[in-house]
Order: sequence, then C-alpha cells, then structure tokens
Amino acid sequence: MVKTRKLFGTDGIRGTANRFPMTVEVAQKLGQAAGLRFIQGTHRHSVLLGKDTRLSGYMIECALVSGFLSAGMDVTLVGPMPTPAIAMLTRSLRADLGVMISASHNPYGDNGIKLFGPDGFKLSDETEAGIEAAMGSDLTHMLAAPDQIGRASRLNDAAGRYVENAKSSFPRGLRLDGLRIVIDCANGAAYRVAPTALWELGAEVVRIGCDPDGININEGCGSTRPEALCAAVLRHRADIGIALDGDADRVLISDEKGRLIDGDQILALISKSWARQGRLSSRYIVATVMSNMGLERYLETQGLELVRTAVGDRYVVEKMRELGANIGGEQSGHMVLSDFATTGDGLIAALQVLAEVVESGRPASAVCRMFKPYPQLLQNVRFAGKSPLQDPQVHEARKAAEKRLGERGRLLLRESGTEPLVRVMAEAEDEVLVKEVVEDMCDAINAIQMAG
Repeated sequence: MVKTRKLFGTDGIRGTANRFPMTVEVAQKLGQAAGLRFIQGTHRHSVLLGKDTRLSGYMIECALVSGFLSAGMDVTLVGPMPTPAIAMLTRSLRADLGVMISASHNPYGDNGIKLFGPDGFKLSDETEAGIEAAMGSDLTHMLAAPDQIGRASRLNDAAGRYVENAKSSFPRGLRLDGLRIVIDCANGAAYRVAPTALWELGAEVVRIGCDPDGININEGCGSTRPEALCAAVLRHRADIGIALDGDADRVLISDEKGRLIDGDQILALISKSWARQGRLSSRYIVATVMSNMGLERYLETQGLELVRTAVGDRYVVEKMRELGANIGGEQSGHMVLSDFATTGDGLIAALQVLAEVVESGRPASAVCRMFKPYPQLLQNVRFAGKSPLQDPQVHEARKAAEKRLGERGRLLLRESGTEPLVRVMAEAEDEVLVKEVVEDMCDAINAIQMAG
C-alpha cells in the first residue's frame, strides 16, 4: 500500500518559491532524504542536478546540494538544461539519482523539484512516499561522517551531450537545409540547446523566447502562450514554428500559415509515420483522458488503439511500459517517444515532425493536420472545502449529462492536482450540445457550493 504523499504531487514537489513547500529547509531535507534512500552499495554515489532559468533556481539548487553532500552523495551540476536532458544524462553517466529544479510551464514565481531514478524514469509514487516519510524524521544520525561528505563539481559538456543525443533521433541522411524554423524556448531551459540542435542539422533558425532573465520564463511565450510563435512564423515567413515550455518537456507546432498544431495532432502524425516505417512496438498509442475523440477515431482508421490514462506524463509513461508501447503523449504537448527518451522531450518530438515535413516535401500545413477534432470545451470551477464531486446531486447531474452525450460524446470531471478546482470537459460532434452540457455541469457544482 502506497503511503500518503502531502509534499509530492503528480510531478514532484511544486509551489511558490520561498513559501512552503518550496523553501530552503524543505529542499535541503529532500536532498538528505533522497540521498540516503539512493545510497546502496559501496561505490561512490552521485546525483545529477539541473534546473531551468528561474531566479529561485539558485536558491533551491544550493539547498539541495547541501542536503545531498551531507548525505554523502557527490553532486554533478549542469546548470540550465531541459528536463529530458536530466533524465538522459542521469542514465548515461550512471548517476544514482537525477534532479530537475523546475515548475515547467508555471510562471517564474513558482518552482518545483522532479526526481529521476538511475534508469532515467521518474520515481514511483511509493518511492516518493518513502522519501517524504523520511523527510519528516530526524536524519542527523544517518548523515555522512566528516570524511564521507560529498563533493560538488560541474559537468561542462552537458549541453553538447544532450544536443548530440537529440540529433541522433533525426533520421540519418536527412537534413533541415532550406527550412526556416522559428524556435520559441519560453525563455526557459532549452534556450541554448534547442536552437543549436536545429542549426547544426542545417536549418535557418529564428529565435524567440531565448533571452532568459530569471523572471521572464513562460511570460507571453512558449507552448502555454503559442500566439507569439504563430505571429513570429508569419512575420518571418517561416516554414514551421516550434514552441517549448519552460523545461522543454512539452512542444506545440505552428504551420507556415500561423495555425497551431496541438499535441493530439503531433501524436497522430508520429504514430502514422512510425507505423508506416514498421517502428511501432505495439498497436497501442497511449494518451490521457484529455485527448480528443477525434484522435481516437483517427487511430482506429490506422489499425491502432488509443489507451487513456490519468492526466500527467508520468502516468502515460507507466502505461507505455505496461503495454510495451513506444509512443505516448498529451494534448498539452508532452510527447514520450521511448525509443529515444524516458520522459517527455519537446525537441525530440519536434524533430520527428520535421523529419516528416522534409521527407514528404510538403508544407507543414499539409503534413501536420491529421484529423478534424471533435468540438471540446473545458471550464474550471473553483471550490472551497471538500470536493463537490462526491455530492449526490453532482452524481445525478453527471448521469444526466452522460446520457445526453451518448456514445458519440464524452464527459470528464476531475480535480486539479495543484489547485482547488474541478475541471469540467465535454466533447461531442454537436458543438451546441457540448456547450450546454458543460454549462449545466458547472451550474450544478456551483449550486452545491452556494448551498454549502
């Protein structure tokens, strides 16, 4: 049975910097507890530590370093690097643990800590719960003796290693010569490595969101604000645009007409491409409950089956490993291609899209739009106190809504993992019906709040 986790959420620990739980004290204690957990055997143990470009990253980094060193672990610092780079380097360097300091697509005031095991995969719920339990105890007697305290060093060629790894996912014999590509790095972790990889493959690179100052990460740019990318593609008359998020584990695409291509379309494109090439390891493509029904129907026409998980790329990865699938992703842009990476990698996914554009000789607008999505509407309802999803009246409203949607539609109610919000999403072929169902469900939830 998995112990209760209060600090760890669906993607590590996250919160406002310098406020609980993203404090120096918590970070140092985490370094000690995680370090002690992963010290197994007599070899010299090490942890690889990276971050994005947030100002608070310096503070959290120093606290984690002190915690790991006191536990007897050596620390290898790589500075600002994408989350998938930390996963890759942890495995490549045979580190005992990998740590990424990032709040991903959140604004600069937030920060977070993600942990990777020596295999490059995110830690299980059970392992995180064990670390959290240890953080609540007195670890003083378990810390390293004075002659066993760890050492800290910096890996100077980390960026080059990741760039070469990303480039190796691009088909041999293909080049990006003649393509003008806008890359938006969200003023985040990939601001150096992503433009470099594209340029070395031959592209003419237009950079936006590549000037981090510590507080402009994800600000009006990146995959959470793709309007900047689409406008830049039109302004520079580019062939395609790529938008990453703050830690570069997400990607969205703009075609040459400045139209956005979301994660579902990218998933469909890569799935069809790999199926044609005989590269799929199974007939299953893994996505979350948020992916559009249009994707599901499209994959059926290709002889493939969409398997859904809870929201979060870690759950996508877990299901992929269970089914032996090598493609998974989220509508938001997380793309997990397990032939090349153990977690979402926005740059590697973008390179797969670019390979299709190059090989086909057609514009991105003709290559990347694989299916017509069902009308889909998502609204958030804030609540106080206990979850309204347990209320009988909400259950009845849900049953009525699902009956109206029938087999050609879908209703999803879920709580946010980070805020007191209920997310209400519906989709169906009838756009008017979708709007009515979502509004009725939101009204039912609000009525519970008013009555309480």
